[in-house]
Amino acid sequence: MPNRLSASASPYLLQHADNPVDWWEWGPEPFAEAARRDVPVLLSVGYAACHWCHVMAGESFEDEATAAVIGEHFVAVKVDREERPDVDAVYMRATTALTRQGGWPMTVFTTPDGRPFHAGTYFPPRPRGGMPSFTQVLLAVAEAWRERRVQVEDTGDRLAAAVGSGGAAVAPAPGPVDVPGGSTADRLPPGLVADAVAGLLAEEDHVNGGLGGQPKFPPSAVLAGLLREGSAEAVGLAGRTLRAMAASGMYDQVAGGFARYAVDAGWVVPHFEKMLYDNAQLARVYARWAVTADDPADAATGARVALETCDWMLAALGTEAGGLASALDADTPAPEPAGWPAGLPTSGLPSTSHGVEGLTYVWTPEALRQALGEDDGRWAAELLGVTDRGTFEHGTSTARLTRDVWAVPEEAGRWRRLREVLRQVRASRPQPARDDKVVAAWNGLAVAALAETGALLERPDLVSAAQHLAAVLLERHTWHDTAGGLRLRRVSRDGRVGGHAGVLEDHGDVAAGLLVLHGVDGDPRWAAAAEQLCDTMTTRFVDADGGWQDTATDDVDPALAAALGGGGGLVDPADNAHPSGPSAATGACLHAAALTGRADLREAADRALLGAAPLLAQAPRFAGWWLAVAVAALDGPREVAVVGSPADPARAGLHAAALRSPAPGLVVSLGEPGATQPALLRERPAPGGATAYVCRGFVCDAPTRDPAELVRSLAR
Repeated sequence: MPNRLSASASPYLLQHADNPVDWWEWGPEPFAEAARRDVPVLLSVGYAACHWCHVMAGESFEDEATAAVIGEHFVAVKVDREERPDVDAVYMRATTALTRQGGWPMTVFTTPDGRPFHAGTYFPPRPRGGMPSFTQVLLAVAEAWRERRVQVEDTGDRLAAAVGSGGAAVAPAPGPVDVPGGSTADRLPPGLVADAVAGLLAEEDHVNGGLGGQPKFPPSAVLAGLLREGSAEAVGLAGRTLRAMAASGMYDQVAGGFARYAVDAGWVVPHFEKMLYDNAQLARVYARWAVTADDPADAATGARVALETCDWMLAALGTEAGGLASALDADTPAPEPAGWPAGLPTSGLPSTSHGVEGLTYVWTPEALRQALGEDDGRWAAELLGVTDRGTFEHGTSTARLTRDVWAVPEEAGRWRRLREVLRQVRASRPQPARDDKVVAAWNGLAVAALAETGALLERPDLVSAAQHLAAVLLERHTWHDTAGGLRLRRVSRDGRVGGHAGVLEDHGDVAAGLLVLHGVDGDPRWAAAAEQLCDTMTTRFVDADGGWQDTATDDVDPALAAALGGGGGLVDPADNAHPSGPSAATGACLHAAALTGRADLREAADRALLGAAPLLAQAPRFAGWWLAVAVAALDGPREVAVVGSPADPARAGLHAAALRSPAPGLVVSLGEPGATQPALLRERPAPGGATAYVCRGFVCDAPTRDPAELVRSLAR
């Protein structure tokens, strides 16, 4: 019998619609029911592509006996963290404060008004490795609620106070700062950027590339910041990491696109889910590397990976309604024996009730021989590190490049031919499920990636895809509040927008994507919409003291307010898998200020940068986009107005030279003579033909009609 989740629009919640657990969606109703019954709330948070969420679902939430214990002692609430990042952020802060670690599935117990008092992540069905069983946890929490209520309430009060004040395990938010006069360079601590780069170099894995040990995550925002910073040390660290990832098992060597992370330090075995936000950021970084790398081999690798990743995003995540889906699952539904992939073992791979982990992607030597023939199969196995023993599970291996096959023309041609065969074999296998909700923030990241990659690498079809995606976001996800402000809805699915309000990262990432697209195609409507979103952020997403907050001031959730100890909105400035709401908002406001000349937007960006300086100094690995924004602010940012007739080929030459410049945080606007929007284009004559103006703060150098001179000007 389907439960309440059967009416949900979230693919993750729909995965639990047939559980015997009496699930509720997040809202005031389950908390009112918990108060009526005088029982705690069991809050379970995850996402559709999460392997361990599927594991716990199969072991516990699909088990009748466990469901009966939950129903007797709790009101159960299921949350899609991608749909409600505000709920996820608040209770993850509580979970990390209690346990010093976090992850998904996240399991939190709260009072009927939403205050957390006990938390964890995955719990097994039976005691294992020092962990209690989930049923033991349920019964212990229920007993504590009955027998030690005062102690439980006190824990809830103290934890809510800690969560509301930032918590010991969470970096402080960029708060209000009295901003003195002077440039950004005068205001930021001396040596901040250089010290951040030094801190990142200290965390480099000199054996395998990347930062830290296992699990190994793609440091997407950090790489963007390093390439913008531009010093030999920063670019060297970025290059070593980009090379390692391009050859790794985390990158899909057959079909393109990156998996979420590698479970080992050597980048061999991925956690197989593929997320839009990772791929959008990485495509943009690889495209920028392609046009700035000194080594032609690096440039070729950057271009190949950027284009393959963009092509994969559009092919695998494109939806009929026009947006890009959120993710592909880590698990593949198990086929009938007759449909099992040839050459793979029929048992022994990690599996859940939801599917088999990695079944679509892994290989054995026998599978390669069957697909390619004896000689080519043996050659491909050696190239891809596919061994008899296996690098994954039960004799299977992931595919990674054990040498630079693309550097040798004869080998590259052979691999290109064989890869196409393997791509067809892969396509005939069962495919992972897709979480097809469209998230505004991540589609904003994709707009920037598609536009910039298409422009830098001469793929106009990618620019067209970015334009279409931007139009979908503005037509479907925007609305106007009572004051006339432009606002965003967080998600849509099958062309129908959901009711959840967009958070700060949605507004920041969409604004940033629109600004990049304007720099590529010159359409003033993208810049105008981005400016409106920046106005919304600076009026609706700030607290009483002027600091960013992740939810709008008029979007108050009673349970979250209780979890925060009655305080204001939560803000987490740290960049993780994607830019944080505050760093995305700050970067967008800085860019918009450079296009419009608006001092209020520049002031908002400078305030936030100053507030984030301690995070950048102390934990640069979690401040990658802050690094990128700081470098841009310190450089000006550089503003380039390219003015001329669209029919004049000289305009295209100047425009391409500007876009390909390594100048950090470059802000480009393209228009015809006489254009008035955005303000950077005003009073920029081009009497002798297409002309470029290089400016800082609207104070410009002498105009030029020579692309080579423009390049030299931007290099200064």
